[in-house]
Amino acid sequence: MKKLIQVTTIIAVLFLASTSVKAQFDPVMGCVVGPNGDCIPNTLLTAMPFLRIAPDARGGAMGDVGITVVPDANSIHYNASNLAFAEKSTSLALTYTPWLRELNLNDVFLLHFSGYKKLDKLATIAFGLRYFSLGEINFTDAQGINIGLGQPRELEFNVAYARKLGDYLSASLSAKYVYSNLASGQQVNGININSANAFAADIGVTYKKKSDIGGYDSQWTYGAAITNLGSKVSYTDQADVQDFLPANLGFGAGLLMNFDKYNSMSFHLELNKLLVPSPQSKTIRAADGTTPDNPDYDVNGNGIADYREKSLFSGVFGSFTDAQGGFSEEVKEMAISFGTEYWYDKQFAVRAGYYWEHQDKGDRQYLTVGLGIQYNIFGINLSYLVPTNNRRNPLDNTLRFSLIFDFEGYQAKYADN
Repeated sequence: MKKLIQVTTIIAVLFLASTSVKAQFDPVMGCVVGPNGDCIPNTLLTAMPFLRIAPDARGGAMGDVGITVVPDANSIHYNASNLAFAEKSTSLALTYTPWLRELNLNDVFLLHFSGYKKLDKLATIAFGLRYFSLGEINFTDAQGINIGLGQPRELEFNVAYARKLGDYLSASLSAKYVYSNLASGQQVNGININSANAFAADIGVTYKKKSDIGGYDSQWTYGAAITNLGSKVSYTDQADVQDFLPANLGFGAGLLMNFDKYNSMSFHLELNKLLVPSPQSKTIRAADGTTPDNPDYDVNGNGIADYREKSLFSGVFGSFTDAQGGFSEEVKEMAISFGTEYWYDKQFAVRAGYYWEHQDKGDRQYLTVGLGIQYNIFGINLSYLVPTNNRRNPLDNTLRFSLIFDFEGYQAKYADN
């Protein structure tokens, strides 16, 4: 097996650049096509994709939604501004997510620890710590000679401040530090491989409005969040270009209905789009069967795709109009998720959801289900993912769980004693 970095580099070249002589952009099809003329994946790839993994079992049980759900300690990942409306004063959450468990890789997992504290009726502070272990890798050189073991790992530390701007509106600002060590200390073709570090920010807004639907006490919630907006990174000290973090724009809408004193149900819909440049194909399939060079691929002639050389803000703002396939391809880059949650007596929850991504842009499509139990001080959430297509998912048939600790419940319990 070659070094991990060699494998990931090959994958990135194949999917990011689409430079294979067998793949060209077809203006008629409006997509990158393979030798048989069918559309092939032209996925948006970024550095540190672990930042976009839903970190908790509650969101994971509802199709990865979270922008407009009733806030808890994990809301800092989805939309920290929602925490300004949290009912409880203080809460902590811990989530363990097995990764690639179907391959019996017990040392690959994601841990997420988060919490918040309401300072007063208007302001809330929060933190989040995410650790992604990629297990133990046996590195070998190109001849297959063992050159040692490595332990790839990635880390995110996030702090947020959320504040109500009125009875119905809130906003938040988050700052985060991210770290990725995939093959630090190794060499590929004489080039040293380093760890990658970056700083990033999240911005969120939430709007809530009470309503009466069918005679039931209800509440509409609308939210938007820009996450992982930060500096580009590189894993070598001789890189000609750097890679984008998975900056993302998410919109959400949610409806909470309280049927009576004991029963409530919520519904949530989200749209998410990565704010990174769309990959460009090096060649174009012309109507006469020829494959001329794409004139927009390398305008400055330095041998590097122009979309990879874009600055942070050029890439972010241009991500809405830079797809070769035009508006139709931009629409394909939006992922849709739906989730629902039923609570009985605020103690027992049943959840379900669905996540959909276009087949040309990742093709992740899966159904999720889960349960939640809240008793006095502690709460536990469970989730389970079932793919609905033939694309394998690292969480296939995997049980995830989160623990919630409610300090307000703890204080109330001992105040009564």
